[in-house]
Formats: sequence, C-alpha cells, structure tokens
Amino acid sequence: MSGFTWHGGRLAEARAVYGEGEWIDLSTGINPIPWPGVCEVEIDWTALPDPEALMALEQTAAAHFDVDAAHVCAIPGSEIGLRLLGRMLDLPARFLVPSYRTHGEVFARSRPISGGEYLPDEPTALLLANPNNPDGRIFPAERLLHWLDELERREGWLIVDEAYADAVPGSKLAEAVGDDRRLILLRSFGKFFGLPGVRLGFLIAPRAIVAGARQMLGEWPVSAAAVALGTAAYRDRGWIEAMTARLPRQAARLDALLAQYGFAARGNCPLFRLLEVEDGHALFDRLARRAILTRPFADHPRWLRIGLPGDEAAWSRLESALADG
Repeated sequence: MSGFTWHGGRLAEARAVYGEGEWIDLSTGINPIPWPGVCEVEIDWTALPDPEALMALEQTAAAHFDVDAAHVCAIPGSEIGLRLLGRMLDLPARFLVPSYRTHGEVFARSRPISGGEYLPDEPTALLLANPNNPDGRIFPAERLLHWLDELERREGWLIVDEAYADAVPGSKLAEAVGDDRRLILLRSFGKFFGLPGVRLGFLIAPRAIVAGARQMLGEWPVSAAAVALGTAAYRDRGWIEAMTARLPRQAARLDALLAQYGFAARGNCPLFRLLEVEDGHALFDRLARRAILTRPFADHPRWLRIGLPGDEAAWSRLESALADG
C-alpha cells in the first residue's frame, strides 16, 4: 500500500499489482473532463518560449485571478513554487494538517499544527491549502485575513496553496495580495482544466517576491506548450463558466451515489470527496480489483479520497463496484 498512499495517479503500479484492463483513475482529484481546446492550440516546438507570449500568459491569468499582472509569475507547477518559497523565506514555518505531504517538506524548519493552535510569537510562515486536500475544507476569507494580520504583526507570512480554487470561486483571496501585505498565493492550472501534464502554475505575491522567483527560475520558466495552452484556456470564458457550474452538480451526484451504498462523503471542493470508513485500505483494494483507482492514506487508514468519474461508463462501473460489496 505504501506507493498508493504516497500520492494519486499511480496507474502503472496499479496495473502491476492488480492487472491490466481499462482503469478508471479517481485517485487524483483532477477534473476528469479536460479543457477541449487542447488539440487545437498551435505550439512551436522549434523555438524557445517567447518572452512576449509569456507576458501575455501572465496577463491573461492575472485577469482570470482578478489581480494586477505585476503580482503574477508563471511557474512549472504550483509545487515548484512552494519549494522556491522555502528557499526564499528564511523563516521557521507551520503547516496546517491534514494537507499535502509536500507542505511538510517546503521549509527546513517546520512543524505541523491544527487549525486551533496558536501561532508562535517569532516571525513565522504559515502554510495551508484552501480548498484543502484531502478533506475539502474551505477556510472563509475572514479567518485567513485574521491570520494574515496576526502573522504580519510578527513579521511573518501567510502562504495559501489555492491549487483547487478555480473549482470553488468563492474561496479565492487574490484581491488581498499587494506590496504592503505578507500574503503569497499558489495557483494550479492543471487541476481545474484537467491538464496536469502541462505542469503550469502561478505565484501571486508582492512584487519583491515575484522578482525573486523570476531570478531563481531564469529566462524560460515554463515550456512553449504551457504558455500556449495556458493562454488559450484562460481566455475561454465560456468553458470556464460552464465548468464552474457543472462541477458542483457532478459532486452532488457523487454524494448521492455514495450515500446510496451507505457511505457518508465530506468536503466542499467539488473535484473530490473524502470517505471515512471502517477500513479505507480494504475499500481501496475492493475497488482496485475492479480497476478503479482511489487514494488511501497511510496515516489515516479509515480514509479514502475519491474523485469524479469522467463519463457515464465510469459512473456505471463505480456504481457496480460499490453495489458489489
């Protein structure tokens, strides 16, 4: 189980353990309905990424985030951005749990805390995800801004991993970013647009932090493909609005299906749900034997995270697997 509890998307390992077949991957929490324009975007593989095209990508993304483009820096995935911050901010850190395993690796001096613990008096970086993974909890903006005020009084920083924020528009905090605030946000392109292989994310921060990140990333921080696909996708307002409306309906359908077979789901991020059952690893195994990959957890053996099926055939197979208990 160790590999499957490390992170989602381990289909090759699943095939090696459970056999070949048409697998359904519900382990990642990534939108199973990818942006459809991906095959229509022209990409020049013979040239280095163009600086003006990169600037256009950041401006287009900034308009989507509703923030000044001067505060936006394209990065090769939000995880890379987090690791850059660990080097740029020489501070002790606290990271809220449960959350991403990566959050505990970002800062050299860090330890986990729960939401009810007090922050230390010394300058500290507080790292959290909103919406959170794997439980889908969403912190209201008022609470985050209160924590930001407390951290600023200590000359600390609030770092919010908003990798799933596009799926929950009300959870965004970009309007609070400014040169006079110690607030840094990380955004992911691949999760909402269903294209994680593009490896594109964004750092949203005071201009001094953006400048430091650019210096560390160098001249070509992301690929020509990421520039072209990201720009086109963020400009597709019709698809974005339609998908934002569609995902909650799909999540409600998943809730109803799980409840039908006695599983109570929790979470407010529509891309995935968290189950707490008697034996999460046993349920993982039961579904995997039917070529359905989900996400178990080593430190919470009663938990199982499950993403949205992508089509009617996947919905039908999931229902059959749940019914065959």
